[in-house]
Amino acid sequence: MSDPLDPCRPPDLVLASVRHPGEEICFDVHLRAGAVSAIIPSRPGSGALPAATRVMDLEGRYVIPGLWDEHGHMTQWALASNRLDLSSAGSAREAAAVVGAHIAGDTSTGTGSGAGAPGPVQTLVGVGFRDAIWHDLPSLDLLDGVTRGRPTALISHDLHCVWLNSAAAQQYGMPVDAGGLLREEPAFALTRELGQLPDAVVDPWVRQAGQAAAARGVVGIVDFEMTWNRDAWLRRISGGFAALRVEAGVYPQDLDRAAAEGLRTGLAVAGSGGLLSVGPLKVLIDGSLNTRTAYCVDPYPNGGHGLLTVSEAELLALLVRGRQAGFVPAVHAIGDAANQVALDAFEAAGLAGRVEHAQFVRSEDFARFGRLGVTASVQPAHALDDRDAAEANWPGRTDRSFPLRSLLAAGATLALGSDAPVAPLDPWIAMSAATARDRLDGRGPWHAAQALTRQEALTASTRGRGRLRVGDPADIAVLDADPLTVSDADFAAMPVAATLVGGRFTYGG
Repeated sequence: MSDPLDPCRPPDLVLASVRHPGEEICFDVHLRAGAVSAIIPSRPGSGALPAATRVMDLEGRYVIPGLWDEHGHMTQWALASNRLDLSSAGSAREAAAVVGAHIAGDTSTGTGSGAGAPGPVQTLVGVGFRDAIWHDLPSLDLLDGVTRGRPTALISHDLHCVWLNSAAAQQYGMPVDAGGLLREEPAFALTRELGQLPDAVVDPWVRQAGQAAAARGVVGIVDFEMTWNRDAWLRRISGGFAALRVEAGVYPQDLDRAAAEGLRTGLAVAGSGGLLSVGPLKVLIDGSLNTRTAYCVDPYPNGGHGLLTVSEAELLALLVRGRQAGFVPAVHAIGDAANQVALDAFEAAGLAGRVEHAQFVRSEDFARFGRLGVTASVQPAHALDDRDAAEANWPGRTDRSFPLRSLLAAGATLALGSDAPVAPLDPWIAMSAATARDRLDGRGPWHAAQALTRQEALTASTRGRGRLRVGDPADIAVLDADPLTVSDADFAAMPVAATLVGGRFTYGG
């Protein structure tokens, strides 16, 4: 296998006549051995360059460090892009109607758009429904009535819930009640099973998803796919995947295996050409807002506080065990009580790490993120996706929902992501949501006081780099417009001219 990012082989390159966002003066960026070797004022025709150096005139375009998606599920994102989209359904009946119409016109039996696990009849898999804001309830009878006996499994937008019909429940051995719903671990287990398609099907979809991400300026993703992920990525890279860097997370069930194989957070994986490294230890301790299982201090309007799926003692033991194995912990915490539990565990263990989501935080916990050195890995697009659900389920308290400004002001480090397929793998959508707090749909900003500036959003999407510097990896996005001055609509749809990873073009060029 050749190493696509072998630092001995990238050609020297000069990105000529480029600008930093917000500035008018043009400069040239020299790339050597996969890093930024010099940033000097543009003087056409001046200076001697090595004979093999390529000079690319970018005619005053803007350069920024390449963008990272700090939280995604790459295989699920690739699968979702090839499944039935239910995101526009405003009710259970509307979702059922979409399913019924699809089945009426679908005669496929292979591993196409609705493919799930093998069975006597191909399982139809839909994605993206949001029952938290529906006025009616999913039911087994409703789905059975439109599916004509075809096994059907519908995965919610946040992956924490699956709506089954009777045929699918029987095929996969999943007991369901009259609602037909699986939540949390049973939903995760079935989602994993539904993703067991041949590598020859999934890997090209992942390659396409990577290429689409590169076209949006993405140079890396932290992949929290719920599986032993290293080997899948080595196979994909060996097969030619080179669109972006991947940090593959590890889950508690695989921690002993990872430790036995000498893996630890940040370790570059041999044979990946610098594209693959080991990510954090991912620990889920509560559910989600959509399923009303996010663990909260105050009860939900319909009762209950959500679920704490890992006890405080178990979490502390996991953090200590992970530290001993060399892993940085990434704790999934959505509800304010879950965030409190996560921060308590970090403090008791005496270590820093990440909280994934931090969607709902007690005011007294903002400063603890900064004091404890805990990164808030947040997904700003969820603030707009979950706006109505938050108002319904956390009434009177949403001023501290998706509290980006409060966290940053209290000293927290922010890292922006998508949680794809929950939101699209597109950092410009995430940054737009973080800065405008508005879908530009006429409703106006939601808690505008929690918005970030565009420079802050760029910094949180580029691992704290913010702007290009000498010595940086040559992971770069070239933009057709100034991200600090364009309109909100243009910022969300930012035109990307080129993307480089390790000095090589992954898009454009």
